[in-house]
Amino acid sequence: MSPRFYAAADRYAPLVLSILRIVAALIFMAHGTQKILGFPAHPNPPALLSLSGIAGLIELVGGALLALGLFSRPVAFLLSGEMAFAYFIAHAPRNFFPVLNGGDAAILYCFVFLYIAFAGPGPLSLDAMRARRGPRF
Repeated sequence: MSPRFYAAADRYAPLVLSILRIVAALIFMAHGTQKILGFPAHPNPPALLSLSGIAGLIELVGGALLALGLFSRPVAFLLSGEMAFAYFIAHAPRNFFPVLNGGDAAILYCFVFLYIAFAGPGPLSLDAMRARRGPRF
């Protein structure tokens, strides 16, 4: 590839990080809306105070915060941990291979969120807007 491609890729990398964060968070949030709000309809909605219900609350609230880019690093770290926990509790006991146990999305979410926890939210975020304004007294 040409040096011009790499220069363009470097220039747009922060923007693409923001797009990755927003898209991943919105798709992730849909899992929470299904469990908590019943949209789209869930065939077997969990009880709110069950393990699945608490996970739904984390997915709904954490997904919304991450989509907005507010408190992105700690929220992404929490969501990454939730997905690691979900994989080992719900998927790994079914089969060793992620493609057979249905856990490939959980693994992918786990590492995307872990990356965001370390890389930050990108420029299209409320966190970036707050940082540009500086400290408020």
